[in-house]
Amino acid sequence: MSLPNRLSTPKPIGMAETFQTVCPESGQRVDAYLASLRKDLSRAHLQRLIKEGHVLVNGAAVKPSAKLQAGDAIQVTVPDVPPSQLTPQELPLTVVYQDLHIVVIDKSPGVTVHPGPGHPVGTLVNALIARYPEMAGVGGEQRPGIVHRLDAGTSGLMAAARSPLAYQSLIRQFRDRQVLKVYLALVRGHPKPAEGVIDAPVGRNPRDRKRMSVVARGREALTEYHTVRRYDGYALLEVRLHTGRTHQIRVHLSTLGHPVAGDPQYGGRVPFLRRQFLHAHRLGFAHPATGEPMEFTSPLPEDLRQALEGLATGD
Repeated sequence: MSLPNRLSTPKPIGMAETFQTVCPESGQRVDAYLASLRKDLSRAHLQRLIKEGHVLVNGAAVKPSAKLQAGDAIQVTVPDVPPSQLTPQELPLTVVYQDLHIVVIDKSPGVTVHPGPGHPVGTLVNALIARYPEMAGVGGEQRPGIVHRLDAGTSGLMAAARSPLAYQSLIRQFRDRQVLKVYLALVRGHPKPAEGVIDAPVGRNPRDRKRMSVVARGREALTEYHTVRRYDGYALLEVRLHTGRTHQIRVHLSTLGHPVAGDPQYGGRVPFLRRQFLHAHRLGFAHPATGEPMEFTSPLPEDLRQALEGLATGD
């Protein structure tokens, strides 16, 4: 029986399905080709399916990087999504905006974004799936709806996806650097020049895997900053992220010689703060369904505002 030359209608995410297609031209990687056809399945998800043997090309398993030839018959089986092991929890959640596709949260400091070693519950994800149960089937099983993260000690704006369409759109916007991400950071000392761009690759510290650092073989990282106000021994910066590496702002500013105040991991320990002075102040992106530009602003939380008032008065 000949295979159809286009994909069958996809079933909803979370249901098992098998679909078939015939590659129309040579040269594409199998993962890239399938990702271009199925916008509801991320490329990372498709690569997992390929590695697990759920994708057959001319009846044989292949690698994600395998190059296709015109006329290759491809069969893909998407297994059932196992029930989530996450525990919904009714936890405090400051919602700035919500609709059927997205939710924007003003995250409190001290809240971990998703479960992991040492914090299996009490995370932002636990709170989100309690309020929005449909998110449990969106994106990764352990990080449903999560398209970017903030460190536990960082407060401020985060967007999360409530639908597969939103998940794919936001992941793509973050990947393509189309998202506005502006932070407020108090640093030790006065950066010179007062504004600039830090372009230095960030990766795991080879001597301490719990820390990140500027390393030659790290991933590209670009941080733009300018000084908003100087205090005695400190400066308030507005920082714009052009990439999104783990601990990027903290590592870059520490490397510059001006660590984020209150950050003991990267040399910013100070007596008047119990956590790092880093706040996700502005967040902007295109709405996943309508394309409408959206931008949100979060004022400094009380603990950081009081810290600035203390510096201004010399207390």
